[in-house]
Amino acid sequence: MEFDRIQFYVENAKISRDWFVSRLGFQSAAGYANSHTHSEVVSSGNVCFVLSSPLTPASPAASWLKLHPPGIADVGFRVKNIELAVRRAAAAGAKILEPIQEDLTARGCFKRAKIAGWGDLSHTLVERIGENSLRPVSAKGPRFTLIDHVVLNVESGDLEVAVNWYQKILGFQTEQNFDIQTDKSALRSRVMIHSEGGVQLPINESASANSQIQEFLDANLGPGIQHMALQTTDIVGVVADLRSRGLPFLPVPPTYYSQLQQRQNYVPADWQAIAASEVLADWQEDTPAAMLLQIFTQPIFAEPTFFFEIIERRVTLVNNKKVQAGGFGAGNFRALFEAIEREQMKRGSLMDD
Repeated sequence: MEFDRIQFYVENAKISRDWFVSRLGFQSAAGYANSHTHSEVVSSGNVCFVLSSPLTPASPAASWLKLHPPGIADVGFRVKNIELAVRRAAAAGAKILEPIQEDLTARGCFKRAKIAGWGDLSHTLVERIGENSLRPVSAKGPRFTLIDHVVLNVESGDLEVAVNWYQKILGFQTEQNFDIQTDKSALRSRVMIHSEGGVQLPINESASANSQIQEFLDANLGPGIQHMALQTTDIVGVVADLRSRGLPFLPVPPTYYSQLQQRQNYVPADWQAIAASEVLADWQEDTPAAMLLQIFTQPIFAEPTFFFEIIERRVTLVNNKKVQAGGFGAGNFRALFEAIEREQMKRGSLMDD
């Protein structure tokens, strides 16, 4: 299983398209409309988003935007055998929103079906036949190799239920557990991963009444996708390019790097550039060169809901075998949590003791 197209419901598809092009360096790939919905497709490397806005009240986007602010409505998954995937999901109790359909394209054909996901989220399952790639790769702009992970926030008390649902319906398994607590707030997280293809789906719930997860749920009017990570092989260069485009990131205090150097047993050649870029860094003690590098944008919509993560998983050789940074570093997870807490305090939704 791999991530396929991701669909956003937005107020104005053209304005959102222009934002993705100007701020994230995506390409405008296509535009189309039916009687009720206007959609724009943007892409970067192997990452593809569909931005849809309503033309009439009959649009699914209109129904969504009555219930939620703009955000991700559908997370698409590419599967090897769609008939088998849909049959298994239905047998496990999934609600089938759209049965299997087949479409022809210039690069081949694909089959798709849609099932209901958690809350108002849906999942389009896609089997692509005879297509080597979803879209052409441009020589311009930042390069995102793929979608690394997508994060789902659920209501307090629903974490284990949601974890069990994704296990039963789509075959995910728990890979990591996190319980993060500061003096101000707390959350619980379970990182789900699919055995066929490595799709990662962390699921979070609030462990305190004023946590950032609860702030998201209040602003989003329910559960939903909090953020998505775009993977790159050059995070320092990409972040510099994105900053030059005016994309704002969560700030990292200088104390983060002074504390990090106390445990550092490996100094990469670009360490100063990493710190100057305010990129978070983590690693396993036995493979420090396989660094996990992450940075997070400010929320991209008016409400403090959805944001992007840029991630680089560096590779090193161990016994002549390539080892890539995997999972999610506990240090980076906590640093993100604390960075969002600082933004909460600026918004007045979290009081400093």
